[in-house]
Amino acid sequence: CDSMASNLVDCSKVEVKPDEYGGAGAYAKCDIKRGELVEWGLVRVLTNCDGNENPYVFTWSDDVPNTTWALGSGCSTFYNTGSEQEANTHMVRHFKENRFEIVATRDIQRGEQLLHVYKSKSWRTCFQDL
Repeated sequence: CDSMASNLVDCSKVEVKPDEYGGAGAYAKCDIKRGELVEWGLVRVLTNCDGNENPYVFTWSDDVPNTTWALGSGCSTFYNTGSEQEANTHMVRHFKENRFEIVATRDIQRGEQLLHVYKSKSWRTCFQDL
């Protein structure tokens, strides 16, 4: 049923709810095992966008400084960041195919907030306060 070949976007294990910071966050709708795909989807590469100012876009290259930014499908833009110890997911970016996979880095319980370490957390201007 969870075949990537037949569906380019799947966020059926994720829901977006109010978070503790007054915004919105991604949460597990079911128990998810370590190594399991949590979500997968597509991105749209953006033009005329500065991701150093806009925290809602993804860094879409390995270049530093980065000049390529993308908007993710599904619930992907609602995953908040955390430390390496707090993070329970990891985003695998497939730059050439403009798609991503989010994988559980440990067992996740239903209702738990889904966190990952933002790829550009250490150098993007908009993340200085994190």
